[in-house]
Amino acid sequence: MNILEEASRCLLCADAPCSKACKNGDPARAIRAVRFDNLALARQWVRDCPEEELAAAEKACIHYDRPIRIRELVKALPEVVQKPLPSLAIDFCGIRCENPFFLASSAVCTNYEMVARAFDAGWGGVFYKTICLQEIREVSPRFDAVHSVGDKGDFFGFRNMEQLSENPVDEDFEILRRLKQNYPSKVVIASIMGREEEEWMELAKRAEAAGCDAVELNFSCPQMRQAGMGSDVGQDPELVIFFTAAVKRSVRIPVIPKMTPNITHISDIGTAACFAGADAISAINTIKSITMGEGSEVNGNQTGSGYSGRAVKPIALRHILSMVLHPMMQKVQYSGVGGIETWKDALEFIQLGCRNVQVCTAVMQYGYRIIDDMIIGLQHYMAERGVENLADLVGERLPQFRLPSNLDRDTVVYPKFDAQKCIGCGRCTISCADGGHQALVFNEETRKPQLLGPKCVGCHLCRLVCPVGAISSSKRIPKRHDWAGH
Repeated sequence: MNILEEASRCLLCADAPCSKACKNGDPARAIRAVRFDNLALARQWVRDCPEEELAAAEKACIHYDRPIRIRELVKALPEVVQKPLPSLAIDFCGIRCENPFFLASSAVCTNYEMVARAFDAGWGGVFYKTICLQEIREVSPRFDAVHSVGDKGDFFGFRNMEQLSENPVDEDFEILRRLKQNYPSKVVIASIMGREEEEWMELAKRAEAAGCDAVELNFSCPQMRQAGMGSDVGQDPELVIFFTAAVKRSVRIPVIPKMTPNITHISDIGTAACFAGADAISAINTIKSITMGEGSEVNGNQTGSGYSGRAVKPIALRHILSMVLHPMMQKVQYSGVGGIETWKDALEFIQLGCRNVQVCTAVMQYGYRIIDDMIIGLQHYMAERGVENLADLVGERLPQFRLPSNLDRDTVVYPKFDAQKCIGCGRCTISCADGGHQALVFNEETRKPQLLGPKCVGCHLCRLVCPVGAISSSKRIPKRHDWAGH
């Protein structure tokens, strides 16, 4: 069984019937651990389940197609000895955070009850939904998605036409005050957006008066109804300097401009924010996009709006890297946003220099409960490596990055084929023939691929398309320049 593939079929039910059928374990939790990159830790939730309970759990599964093969999945789970787990505490702009996982300013944090439930679940902090002084009028529907399969269920891309908080301004600041009062160990950050200098300053002062730990400046929302707000500001270095400096003069708490990715060189705007005294940078907000499905229409009309979800993570990481490596932006701290769904996603942002991460779309899909796997996954990773302090991981992979002109072009890594794992589908040969270098042929008798060494350039397209992981990497060796194609 492919454990990951089977776990991905799970509907991640609320009040899961499979777990209700078990007295001695929680198969739904185990499957969720697999789904969110904690395969090594999943067995602890089903270790004490007898065969008859797992059979009952499988029978109780309400999957629309066929039940999840719970018994087979459990048998395939590895047995791992748990190690003592380290703390995930880390400082951000002088603020102590119990862990690096924050809710991003969005629909996942629009009132007191929502944020309180998230804090109770284990989230370390919140960038509360952006507060402004203008009337916010939303459209319906306001969301659309690009699904992984068909047009239902999990999606890897999410389009969002929602703007800012619709609550009265006084109500939002009272919510922030209550949150900080009732959850003093959590980090409460107000996200604000003004149109003029006085509005930015007024909102920042009110955030500080409410007890907020910091204030985020939304220079990046891509779908504002009124001009001169959101990404209109974040694309203009002079406005970013002007408004950031105005807020810095107004408050003593840290000021964190949020960057738009809808720009050619994000570091141009980032350096402007740093020049004005920003304490940290949030990046990125959503990417301007168009989806064409029926669900994207608003009374027969369509428009462009923000795109988020798993699909944008590589773009977000690229923007983070370009700022972190910029000579003028190495004194500020970073909060990473964009496509974060698992602890492994968060780790990538941390290893590029972020001291916390913000999550939105994954919470909208799966709920606040994903924090469990984020926390234990990152802790287990640190324990396995012997890392005691999360701060030691911040920026650790930056030395690996080089300009394209400085990459090794004199060696090659050839693919390695595992005949035992290969099921003979021939996908690798098709991709190599039509999108690669015609270095594979399909043996119809054995139903196995055969590598034509002189033609292979080590691009690894074959490895990426193999559905069963039968292709891996060999050792790096010098290129043979006497071979054709090298």
